[in-house]
Amino acid sequence: MLSLTSIKMKSTTSTVKTSNGAARKKPPFRSLYSKPELEEMFRRFSIQRPEPKGELEHVNPFTLVVAVALSAQATDAGVNKATRALFKVADTPEKMLALGEEKVRDYIKTIGLYRNKAKNVIALSQMLVDRFGGEVPRTREELVLLPGVGRKTANVVMSMAFGIPTMAVDTHIFRIGNRIRLAPGKTPDEVEDKLMRIIPAHYLFHAHHWLILHGRYCCKARKPECERCVIADLCRSPEKTCDIPAPLVELPPQQIGE
Repeated sequence: MLSLTSIKMKSTTSTVKTSNGAARKKPPFRSLYSKPELEEMFRRFSIQRPEPKGELEHVNPFTLVVAVALSAQATDAGVNKATRALFKVADTPEKMLALGEEKVRDYIKTIGLYRNKAKNVIALSQMLVDRFGGEVPRTREELVLLPGVGRKTANVVMSMAFGIPTMAVDTHIFRIGNRIRLAPGKTPDEVEDKLMRIIPAHYLFHAHHWLILHGRYCCKARKPECERCVIADLCRSPEKTCDIPAPLVELPPQQIGE
């Protein structure tokens, strides 16, 4: 039986091979931000947006899966414009199959890559009917089996449809993780893994929405608006335009899980 210590070590370390083929442990990730600073960062996000919501419109888990799959390389606003009419006539896998690929294409033709996405919508609807009894599965392992559904889409569905804390790393979160050195990584999976380790557990459920919205409306890709950023004094980004030092925020141990 594994001890709590061994479980913790497995979650924070991994192995790599050296040039001679021997395996060695990678050092655990250590954030540039202290636990009190992380606590304060997400406390501020929670005050700024107490109940953050995803901006993709949907009426049930199935329409959420479809909307998120359609949102790849497209804006939420563009997807919503196309799916409002679609979901009025096809809000279940069975109704989507009855509609057919050609008519689905007609509804979503304003979205980029609409032909391939229409094929995926029909294929994932068919799999939901054949394999899952028409119900959207709740686990990441099952969700990623659906055509057009990757890890990010699965994480969004798990969080928004089923209330399971996850970290869906989109372009905004990937940028922020690296830009402010919160969770630097070369891949979305690496950023996701680091964020899941460092975000205070009691803030984890809303954290991915806070970071997405922060990246979309404040820490923008071309020009971050640091002058109105709620974490400007904590931020360690070399791109920061506000010359504010990042002080250590002292908090009681019980607030940071120690």
